[in-house]
Amino acid sequence: MVRSVLRSAAVVVAGLATFACGGGSVGFLSIGTGGTGGIYYPLGGAIASLLSTADPGRQYTAEVTGGSVENISRIANGQIDVGFTMSPSAVAGYEGIDRDAPVGDLRIVAPLYPNLTHLLVRGSLQVDSLGDMRGRVISVGSAGSGTEELARHLLPAFGLDYDSIDARFLSFSESSAALRDGAIDAAIISVGYPAAAVLEATTNASVRLLPITGEGAAELQRRHRYYYEATIPAGTYRGQDEDVPTVAVMNWLVGLESLDDTIVVNLLDIIRDQRPALVRVNDIARQIDLDALNRAPIPLHPAAQRWLEDNR
Repeated sequence: MVRSVLRSAAVVVAGLATFACGGGSVGFLSIGTGGTGGIYYPLGGAIASLLSTADPGRQYTAEVTGGSVENISRIANGQIDVGFTMSPSAVAGYEGIDRDAPVGDLRIVAPLYPNLTHLLVRGSLQVDSLGDMRGRVISVGSAGSGTEELARHLLPAFGLDYDSIDARFLSFSESSAALRDGAIDAAIISVGYPAAAVLEATTNASVRLLPITGEGAAELQRRHRYYYEATIPAGTYRGQDEDVPTVAVMNWLVGLESLDDTIVVNLLDIIRDQRPALVRVNDIARQIDLDALNRAPIPLHPAAQRWLEDNR
């Protein structure tokens, strides 16, 4: 029995090695997403399923990860093949900001939807702007997340930093619960709308959205080219009777330049031709704009560049 089990295990290992070397009939590829409570994971699962159907020679799997920053590191280390990420993380990885070395062969594979910055504050807090929150308890997102990376850009644009606030490193759902319980004064959440955590906070607690505008927003855009003005439409959340101006940043799918061209083309074709299937998973897929490839913050994968030129 033991010999039989060992022989079976050896066959499996040998088979996986063959697949990894491209000699088998099926290859296994991983898509790094985010936590199970966000948008990345379910959308990544849908994309993986559609890619597996379009490309029978490969099996695609969506993996739960820590999100934008972790996905760049895992791509660089060969642990995943494609990853969801935000523009700041893509640029930081490509240029080597806060890393041991740049990931110089990191490339944009496909555009996703925009993340709008939600600045949530307790309803009783007498503030009009992020700049008014010196000394306040603010959730800046999970440590090392895309939201936290954004917070490190946003706070200085409004004259603040981690030394001038009481920073808490909470996930979206933790931020929502902490606002409800009065444990924090505010939360920065970078996410597509409508966001479940923001819906929960605005429905179950006295919480309001503050605009991100004026000189602080302009300074953010001067310092970091990939932020742009956006609006959270009136009625998106309970009690939100007016449009809320804010800043946004794009989400992308990224991989190394060595990623097989066929994978890139299939992915872009799926986003173009099978949008309804993605919308059924999350309505935010309606906001994916393939023309955003023209505004990529780092170089496009060569196959994405050719696809864009062929589909103008």
